Amino acid sequence: MTSGRESRLVDAAEIAAEQGLSPARISMLYNERAENGFPEIADMRGRARLWDRAQVTEWFARRQGARLQQHKPPKLDPEDLLNAAQASRFLGYKNPNQVTTYVRDHPGYFPEPDVIEELGTAENPYRRQLWKVQTLLDWMATRPGRGKRAGAKRAAPALPDVPVDGDPNELLGATQAAALLGFKSLNSFSSSLAQGNLPLLATPDALTEKGGRRRWTRQRILEQAAQRNIRK
Repeated sequence: MTSGRESRLVDAAEIAAEQGLSPARISMLYNERAENGFPEIADMRGRARLWDRAQVTEWFARRQGARLQQHKPPKLDPEDLLNAAQASRFLGYKNPNQVTTYVRDHPGYFPEPDVIEELGTAENPYRRQLWKVQTLLDWMATRPGRGKRAGAKRAAPALPDVPVDGDPNELLGATQAAALLGFKSLNSFSSSLAQGNLPLLATPDALTEKGGRRRWTRQRILEQAAQRNIRK
């Protein structure tokens, strides 16, 4: 479940901050590695131990997955929308930033948000991602550790065939944009968009009335495709 990004080394304090624990607890987990399988150190910085961040993140994910198999989420309306912190608590994670970490560092592992709210001002914009309760329940039923091998990958849904010579002002959704841009999956498109690699699509041309899903004109998507091809 690690991403394609280059891994980096982190010390106990950095791991503790990310996982919502104390540095002393990280050291204790390391000292008990013979029993719990905690990763070996990758290097030293003076007297400070350093770990491969990707290995540590994956270890915590496996550990949490096993514990969360017994978690029973509260009963909520399947159409209710939860932000990242609320989703983390709903799924049983102690760390309220767990969902944010999944979305940021492991594209494709966690489901795409059902609604993205563009908030703030033109000078200081920010986005709030929201998930339906049903989306979270569906993910809980299929995530690694729920009857599936941790390394198993689900096949991504095939993208539709989208003509390039259609109405330039037609509004298209994310799956259609992904297809026109040549991505292999919706997740890879969403990851690239979130990382700022598709600047012409950073601001959508419209949002659907129901769900607030982003839409772009075919012309804007093709302009982004042309720019993307020049950079390759």
